[in-house]
Amino acid sequence: MIKEYGKPSDDWAVQTVETLLKREPEVNLKGKWEYEDGLMLDGVMDVFERTHNNSYLNYIKHYFDTYINSNGDVKGYNTSLFRLDDINNGKVLLRLYKLTNDEKYKKVLDKQFSQLQDQPRTSSNLFWHKNSYPNQVWLDGIYMGDVFYAEYLENFQASPSYDDVIHQFLKSYEIALDKNTGLCYHAVDESKKMYWANKENGHSPHFWLRSIGWYVMAMTDVIEHLPKDNPGRDQILQNLNSLLDALRNVADSNTNLWYQIPDESDRPMNYLESSGSLMILNAIAKSLRMGYLSKNNWQQFLVKGWENALKQFISITNEGYVNINKIAHVGGLGGPNHRDGSFAYYMSEPIVANDHKGTGPFIMLANEMYKYY
Repeated sequence: MIKEYGKPSDDWAVQTVETLLKREPEVNLKGKWEYEDGLMLDGVMDVFERTHNNSYLNYIKHYFDTYINSNGDVKGYNTSLFRLDDINNGKVLLRLYKLTNDEKYKKVLDKQFSQLQDQPRTSSNLFWHKNSYPNQVWLDGIYMGDVFYAEYLENFQASPSYDDVIHQFLKSYEIALDKNTGLCYHAVDESKKMYWANKENGHSPHFWLRSIGWYVMAMTDVIEHLPKDNPGRDQILQNLNSLLDALRNVADSNTNLWYQIPDESDRPMNYLESSGSLMILNAIAKSLRMGYLSKNNWQQFLVKGWENALKQFISITNEGYVNINKIAHVGGLGGPNHRDGSFAYYMSEPIVANDHKGTGPFIMLANEMYKYY
């Protein structure tokens, strides 16, 4: 790596959070309640819990206090839209509530849990991704809604049943899995009616890196909230290991990173994409720390991936700010732009820097790697 950018063992997490505090004092200039902000703030909370730097906690609190009034009403959050994306911010909000005991935060958590109770479901009893995408299950949505689902039950119900949480994870894996590669498709339309859906199984046309990144992070995160004697927990752990093995098979051997369309690395226009690569490496790093993966099998792979992620994706400005580059801005299916899930579609989306969908996973991974070193 270029020497002036630092070493892999440096505290990249703190440097990136310090960058955010200076460069982005307001997390969302559009004034929107957006899932990527919760993702980024989850990373900031990780660093706060390690460093106990109160300016990091105040940064998180300022964001939520901008949106939530004393009655627990949230600007920009409409439960009737049934967007699983809108649940994601609840994970870091739950952590904030446990630190502050501010009841307005609890009211929002209750509202988000209530949305999940009423969320429309597919014929196989999985949550719709949102009301405007009927019968569609997206890997992204498992991260957005189902980890919060487990955490809410764990924290606020006396004798919780995790059966539905486990079902969301196991059934989504079953219907999205490609048995030839071991990878999971971006989305499944159980009705098989969408123009992008395979008419036999409802699969979207391609594997998309960030959707699989969301998914392996979700599996890694949820396991610690499930009872150790529940066989469903063991199956999620097994699925996580299988999916990470499949990802390893399609990783770029020179860098241990992944392409935007991970199984077509040699196809012109395809590129090493940062957000999905960082998510997968974060899942590997946390899984190693938690004992979900074998160190003999994965430690060397992780270190090489981390070192190359710094080389491929990270730059430092003259002010000393950390930039996270090569982030696919968005990736979706359907909608007004007729996103068809083709290779051409995924290549057409802008590549940007410092989007929170990349910043959040980088902070999480950097925090894990600082602990590792």
